[in-house]
Amino acid sequence: MLRKIVCIALPGMAHFEFGTITEVFGIDRTDMGGPGFEFHVVAADPGPVPTKHGLKLYVDEPLSVAEDADLVAIPAYLWEGFDDRVLDVIRRAAARGAWVLSVCSGAFYLAEAGILDGKRATTHWMYTDRLADRYPAIDVDPDVLFVEQGNIVTGAGTAAGIDAALHIVRKELGAGAANVIARRMVIPPQRDGGQAQYIGTPVPEVRTDSFAEVIDWMLEHLAEDLTIEQLSRRALMSTRTFARRFRSETGATPAAWLNRQRIIRAQQLLEETTLGLEQIAQRTGFGSAAVMRHHFVKVLQTSPLAYRRTFGATVPAGEEELQSA
Repeated sequence: MLRKIVCIALPGMAHFEFGTITEVFGIDRTDMGGPGFEFHVVAADPGPVPTKHGLKLYVDEPLSVAEDADLVAIPAYLWEGFDDRVLDVIRRAAARGAWVLSVCSGAFYLAEAGILDGKRATTHWMYTDRLADRYPAIDVDPDVLFVEQGNIVTGAGTAAGIDAALHIVRKELGAGAANVIARRMVIPPQRDGGQAQYIGTPVPEVRTDSFAEVIDWMLEHLAEDLTIEQLSRRALMSTRTFARRFRSETGATPAAWLNRQRIIRAQQLLEETTLGLEQIAQRTGFGSAAVMRHHFVKVLQTSPLAYRRTFGATVPAGEEELQSA
Protein backbone atom coordinates (compact mmCIF):
# COMPACT_ATOMS: atom_id res chain seq x y z
CA MET A 1 0.00 0.00 0.00
CA LEU A 2 1.23 3.46 -0.90
CA ARG A 3 1.22 5.29 2.41
CA LYS A 4 4.53 6.88 3.46
CA ILE A 5 6.00 9.30 0.93
CA VAL A 6 9.39 10.94 1.39
CA CYS A 7 10.73 13.74 -0.81
CA ILE A 8 14.45 14.44 -0.52
CA ALA A 9 15.23 18.15 -0.57
CA LEU A 10 18.45 18.74 -2.53
CA PRO A 11 20.61 21.86 -2.54
CA GLY A 12 19.85 23.73 -5.76
CA MET A 13 16.53 21.98 -6.35
CA ALA A 14 13.89 23.65 -8.51
CA HIS A 15 10.78 25.01 -6.79
CA PHE A 16 8.22 23.87 -9.34
CA GLU A 17 9.35 20.25 -9.54
CA PHE A 18 9.54 20.07 -5.75
CA GLY A 19 6.07 21.56 -5.70
CA THR A 20 4.64 18.91 -8.03
CA ILE A 21 5.64 16.21 -5.56
CA THR A 22 4.24 18.05 -2.56
CA GLU A 23 1.03 18.96 -4.43
CA VAL A 24 0.24 15.35 -5.35
CA PHE A 25 1.29 13.65 -2.11
CA GLY A 26 1.41 16.36 0.55
CA ILE A 27 -2.20 17.56 0.66
CA ASP A 28 -4.94 15.81 2.62
CA ARG A 29 -7.82 15.14 0.21
CA THR A 30 -9.63 12.54 2.28
CA ASP A 31 -12.59 14.94 2.64
CA MET A 32 -13.29 14.31 -1.06
CA GLY A 33 -12.70 10.57 -0.88
CA GLY A 34 -9.09 10.87 -1.96
CA PRO A 35 -6.10 9.04 -0.50
CA GLY A 36 -4.30 10.18 2.63
CA PHE A 37 -0.52 10.05 2.65
CA GLU A 38 2.06 10.37 5.38
CA PHE A 39 4.25 12.95 3.66
CA HIS A 40 7.77 13.94 4.71
CA VAL A 41 10.45 16.24 3.37
CA VAL A 42 13.96 15.25 4.44
CA ALA A 43 17.49 16.47 3.85
CA ALA A 44 20.99 15.06 4.17
CA ASP A 45 21.79 18.02 6.42
CA PRO A 46 18.60 19.18 8.17
CA GLY A 47 18.25 22.91 8.32
CA PRO A 48 18.07 25.58 5.60
CA VAL A 49 18.37 24.03 2.12
CA PRO A 50 19.26 26.53 -0.65
CA THR A 51 17.08 26.24 -3.76
CA LYS A 52 17.57 27.12 -7.41
CA HIS A 53 16.19 30.65 -7.22
CA GLY A 54 17.95 31.79 -4.08
CA LEU A 55 15.28 30.96 -1.52
CA LYS A 56 15.97 28.58 1.34
CA LEU A 57 13.66 25.80 2.48
CA TYR A 58 13.95 24.84 6.12
CA VAL A 59 13.88 21.05 6.52
CA ASP A 60 13.97 19.50 9.97
CA GLU A 61 13.80 15.76 9.15
CA PRO A 62 16.88 13.64 8.37
CA LEU A 63 17.42 11.07 5.61
CA SER A 64 16.80 8.22 8.07
CA VAL A 65 13.06 8.96 7.80
CA ALA A 66 13.20 7.55 4.25
CA GLU A 67 14.39 4.10 5.28
CA ASP A 68 10.87 2.64 5.48
CA ALA A 69 9.17 4.88 2.90
CA ASP A 70 6.82 3.39 0.33
CA LEU A 71 7.99 6.02 -2.17
CA VAL A 72 11.16 8.11 -2.31
CA ALA A 73 10.97 11.13 -4.63
CA ILE A 74 13.81 13.21 -6.09
CA PRO A 75 12.97 16.67 -7.51
CA ALA A 76 14.85 18.50 -10.25
CA TYR A 77 18.09 20.11 -9.13
CA LEU A 78 21.21 21.88 -10.39
CA TRP A 79 23.57 18.94 -10.67
CA GLU A 80 26.38 20.37 -8.53
CA GLY A 81 27.75 17.02 -7.46
CA PHE A 82 26.11 14.09 -5.69
CA ASP A 83 25.78 13.38 -2.00
CA ASP A 84 26.78 9.79 -1.22
CA ARG A 85 24.31 9.70 1.65
CA VAL A 86 21.42 10.46 -0.72
CA LEU A 87 22.71 7.96 -3.27
CA ASP A 88 22.72 5.24 -0.60
CA VAL A 89 19.12 6.04 0.39
CA ILE A 90 18.05 5.75 -3.25
CA ARG A 91 19.86 2.43 -3.70
CA ARG A 92 18.36 0.93 -0.55
CA ALA A 93 14.85 2.09 -1.48
CA ALA A 94 15.12 0.54 -4.94
CA ALA A 95 16.58 -2.69 -3.52
CA ARG A 96 13.76 -3.21 -1.04
CA GLY A 97 11.10 -2.63 -3.73
CA ALA A 98 9.90 0.83 -2.71
CA TRP A 99 8.82 3.19 -5.47
CA VAL A 100 11.56 5.59 -6.55
CA LEU A 101 10.41 8.66 -8.49
CA SER A 102 12.48 11.34 -10.19
CA VAL A 103 11.17 14.56 -11.73
CA CYS A 104 13.01 16.27 -14.57
CA SER A 105 16.78 16.41 -13.91
CA GLY A 106 16.30 14.40 -10.74
CA ALA A 107 16.90 11.42 -13.04
CA PHE A 108 20.62 12.19 -12.85
CA TYR A 109 20.61 11.24 -9.15
CA LEU A 110 18.95 7.91 -9.96
CA ALA A 111 21.46 7.37 -12.76
CA GLU A 112 24.41 8.16 -10.49
CA ALA A 113 23.02 5.70 -7.93
CA GLY A 114 23.18 3.01 -10.63
CA ILE A 115 19.54 1.96 -10.36
CA LEU A 116 18.80 2.89 -13.99
CA ASP A 117 21.54 0.78 -15.58
CA GLY A 118 20.06 -1.49 -18.23
CA LYS A 119 16.68 0.25 -18.00
CA ARG A 120 14.67 2.81 -19.96
CA ALA A 121 14.43 6.25 -18.43
CA THR A 122 13.62 9.82 -19.33
CA THR A 123 14.29 13.37 -18.21
CA HIS A 124 13.58 16.82 -19.58
CA TRP A 125 14.16 16.88 -23.34
CA MET A 126 16.89 19.52 -22.90
CA TYR A 127 18.93 17.06 -20.83
CA THR A 128 18.30 13.70 -22.51
CA ASP A 129 21.49 13.84 -24.59
CA ARG A 130 23.53 14.71 -21.52
CA LEU A 131 21.98 11.85 -19.57
CA ALA A 132 22.64 9.38 -22.39
CA ASP A 133 26.24 10.55 -22.87
CA ARG A 134 27.09 10.46 -19.19
CA TYR A 135 25.37 7.14 -18.48
CA PRO A 136 25.60 4.95 -21.61
CA ALA A 137 24.15 1.94 -19.77
CA ILE A 138 20.75 3.68 -19.68
CA ASP A 139 18.27 3.57 -22.56
CA VAL A 140 17.18 7.22 -22.56
CA ASP A 141 13.82 7.91 -24.19
CA PRO A 142 13.38 11.60 -25.07
CA ASP A 143 9.82 11.29 -26.39
CA VAL A 144 7.72 10.29 -23.38
CA LEU A 145 6.18 12.03 -20.39
CA PHE A 146 7.42 9.36 -17.98
CA VAL A 147 8.87 5.87 -17.92
CA GLU A 148 8.02 3.09 -15.47
CA GLN A 149 10.59 0.32 -15.06
CA GLY A 150 9.55 -1.97 -12.25
CA ASN A 151 9.46 0.15 -9.09
CA ILE A 152 11.35 3.06 -10.68
CA VAL A 153 9.58 5.94 -12.44
CA THR A 154 11.39 8.78 -14.20
CA GLY A 155 9.39 11.84 -15.24
CA ALA A 156 10.19 14.35 -17.96
CA GLY A 157 10.27 18.11 -17.44
CA THR A 158 8.18 20.12 -15.00
CA ALA A 159 4.48 19.23 -15.35
CA ALA A 160 5.32 15.70 -16.48
CA GLY A 161 6.29 15.10 -12.87
CA ILE A 162 2.58 15.33 -12.07
CA ASP A 163 1.86 12.72 -14.75
CA ALA A 164 4.49 10.42 -13.27
CA ALA A 165 3.25 10.88 -9.70
CA LEU A 166 -0.39 10.29 -10.66
CA HIS A 167 0.69 7.18 -12.56
CA ILE A 168 2.07 5.72 -9.34
CA VAL A 169 -1.11 6.65 -7.45
CA ARG A 170 -3.18 4.99 -10.18
CA LYS A 171 -1.06 1.83 -10.13
CA GLU A 172 -1.25 1.49 -6.35
CA LEU A 173 -4.64 2.90 -5.44
CA GLY A 174 -6.67 2.87 -8.65
CA ALA A 175 -8.05 5.38 -11.13
CA GLY A 176 -10.57 6.76 -8.65
CA ALA A 177 -7.85 7.94 -6.26
CA ALA A 178 -5.85 9.53 -9.07
CA ASN A 179 -8.99 11.22 -10.41
CA VAL A 180 -9.74 12.84 -7.04
CA ILE A 181 -6.24 14.33 -6.89
CA ALA A 182 -6.39 15.46 -10.52
CA ARG A 183 -9.80 17.07 -10.04
CA ARG A 184 -8.55 19.07 -7.04
CA MET A 185 -5.51 20.14 -9.05
CA VAL A 186 -7.74 21.01 -12.06
CA ILE A 187 -5.68 18.87 -14.43
CA PRO A 188 -6.44 15.84 -16.63
CA PRO A 189 -5.92 12.55 -14.75
CA GLN A 190 -4.02 11.14 -17.74
CA ARG A 191 -2.40 12.93 -20.65
CA ASP A 192 -1.73 11.31 -24.00
CA GLY A 193 1.32 12.04 -26.11
CA GLY A 194 4.96 12.68 -25.32
CA GLN A 195 7.44 15.47 -24.76
CA ALA A 196 7.54 16.29 -28.47
CA GLN A 197 3.90 17.34 -28.15
CA TYR A 198 4.95 20.20 -25.87
CA ILE A 199 8.17 21.33 -27.57
CA GLY A 200 7.89 24.38 -29.79
CA THR A 201 4.10 24.08 -30.00
CA PRO A 202 2.17 27.22 -28.99
CA VAL A 203 -0.77 26.68 -26.69
CA PRO A 204 -4.05 27.63 -28.39
CA GLU A 205 -5.50 30.78 -26.87
CA VAL A 206 -9.01 29.38 -26.91
CA ARG A 207 -10.74 26.26 -28.15
CA THR A 208 -13.68 26.89 -30.46
CA ASP A 209 -17.10 26.29 -28.96
CA SER A 210 -18.00 23.85 -31.73
CA PHE A 211 -14.87 21.81 -31.08
CA ALA A 212 -15.48 21.77 -27.32
CA GLU A 213 -19.03 20.61 -27.93
CA VAL A 214 -17.81 17.73 -30.10
CA ILE A 215 -15.41 16.55 -27.42
CA ASP A 216 -18.13 16.73 -24.77
CA TRP A 217 -20.45 14.83 -27.10
CA MET A 218 -17.80 12.15 -27.65
CA LEU A 219 -17.53 11.62 -23.89
CA GLU A 220 -21.32 11.27 -23.65
CA HIS A 221 -21.43 8.69 -26.46
CA LEU A 222 -18.41 6.47 -25.73
CA ALA A 223 -20.60 3.39 -26.02
CA GLU A 224 -21.27 4.11 -29.68
CA ASP A 225 -19.16 3.37 -32.74
CA LEU A 226 -17.81 6.85 -33.40
CA THR A 227 -16.23 7.36 -36.81
CA ILE A 228 -14.09 10.30 -37.86
CA GLU A 229 -16.61 11.08 -40.59
CA GLN A 230 -19.37 11.36 -38.03
CA LEU A 231 -17.25 13.50 -35.71
CA SER A 232 -16.05 15.83 -38.44
CA ARG A 233 -19.64 16.41 -39.56
CA ARG A 234 -20.59 17.43 -36.03
CA ALA A 235 -17.67 19.86 -35.99
CA LEU A 236 -18.61 21.18 -39.44
CA MET A 237 -15.15 20.36 -40.76
CA SER A 238 -13.64 18.13 -43.38
CA THR A 239 -12.27 14.87 -42.03
CA ARG A 240 -8.70 15.98 -42.75
CA THR A 241 -9.14 19.32 -40.97
CA PHE A 242 -10.87 17.69 -38.03
CA ALA A 243 -8.11 15.09 -37.61
CA ARG A 244 -5.42 17.76 -37.76
CA ARG A 245 -7.18 20.10 -35.35
CA PHE A 246 -8.01 17.30 -32.94
CA ARG A 247 -4.40 16.16 -32.72
CA SER A 248 -3.22 19.75 -32.33
CA GLU A 249 -5.58 20.42 -29.41
CA THR A 250 -5.46 17.07 -27.60
CA GLY A 251 -2.06 15.63 -28.54
CA ALA A 252 -3.62 12.43 -29.87
CA THR A 253 -5.57 11.15 -32.85
CA PRO A 254 -9.35 10.87 -32.38
CA ALA A 255 -9.07 7.07 -32.24
CA ALA A 256 -6.29 7.13 -29.63
CA TRP A 257 -8.11 9.73 -27.55
CA LEU A 258 -11.33 7.74 -27.62
CA ASN A 259 -9.49 4.58 -26.66
CA ARG A 260 -7.92 6.30 -23.65
CA GLN A 261 -11.27 7.74 -22.52
CA ARG A 262 -12.89 4.32 -22.85
CA ILE A 263 -10.18 2.75 -20.72
CA ILE A 264 -10.62 5.44 -18.07
CA ARG A 265 -14.40 4.92 -18.04
CA ALA A 266 -13.92 1.14 -17.83
CA GLN A 267 -11.53 1.57 -14.91
CA GLN A 268 -14.15 3.58 -13.05
CA LEU A 269 -16.85 0.98 -13.68
CA LEU A 270 -14.54 -1.84 -12.61
CA GLU A 271 -13.78 0.00 -9.38
CA GLU A 272 -17.23 1.27 -8.51
CA THR A 273 -19.76 -1.27 -9.86
CA THR A 274 -20.41 -4.99 -10.02
CA LEU A 275 -21.32 -4.94 -13.70
CA GLY A 276 -20.03 -7.91 -15.66
CA LEU A 277 -17.10 -7.48 -18.03
CA GLU A 278 -19.31 -7.82 -21.10
CA GLN A 279 -21.65 -5.12 -19.76
CA ILE A 280 -18.74 -2.79 -19.09
CA ALA A 281 -17.30 -3.45 -22.54
CA GLN A 282 -20.65 -2.54 -24.11
CA ARG A 283 -21.07 0.61 -22.02
CA THR A 284 -17.58 1.88 -22.83
CA GLY A 285 -17.60 1.19 -26.55
CA PHE A 286 -15.18 -1.73 -26.64
CA GLY A 287 -17.96 -4.02 -27.82
CA SER A 288 -16.75 -7.18 -26.13
CA ALA A 289 -14.80 -8.24 -23.05
CA ALA A 290 -12.11 -9.74 -25.27
CA VAL A 291 -11.50 -6.44 -27.06
CA MET A 292 -11.50 -4.57 -23.76
CA ARG A 293 -8.99 -7.02 -22.33
CA HIS A 294 -6.72 -6.50 -25.36
CA HIS A 295 -6.62 -2.75 -24.79
CA PHE A 296 -6.15 -3.07 -21.03
CA VAL A 297 -3.16 -5.37 -21.48
CA LYS A 298 -1.69 -3.14 -24.19
CA VAL A 299 -2.07 0.14 -22.30
CA LEU A 300 -2.15 -0.80 -18.60
CA GLN A 301 -0.20 -4.08 -18.70
CA THR A 302 -2.98 -5.80 -16.78
CA SER A 303 -6.34 -7.43 -17.52
CA PRO A 304 -9.74 -5.97 -16.54
CA LEU A 305 -10.25 -8.85 -14.12
CA ALA A 306 -6.87 -8.31 -12.46
CA TYR A 307 -7.61 -4.60 -12.25
CA ARG A 308 -11.00 -5.26 -10.63
CA ARG A 309 -9.46 -7.77 -8.23
CA THR A 310 -6.97 -5.11 -7.11
CA PHE A 311 -9.14 -1.99 -7.00
CA GLY A 312 -12.78 -3.10 -7.14
CA ALA A 313 -15.04 -3.75 -4.18
CA THR A 314 -16.10 -7.21 -5.37
CA VAL A 315 -15.72 -9.57 -8.30
CA PRO A 316 -19.11 -10.80 -9.57
CA ALA A 317 -19.78 -14.50 -9.11
CA GLY A 318 -18.60 -16.57 -12.03
CA GLU A 319 -16.33 -13.90 -13.45
CA GLU A 320 -13.15 -15.60 -12.24
CA GLU A 321 -14.12 -18.82 -13.98
CA LEU A 322 -15.15 -16.94 -17.15
CA GLN A 323 -11.77 -15.25 -17.48
CA SER A 324 -9.75 -18.35 -16.69
CA ALA A 325 -11.64 -20.44 -19.21
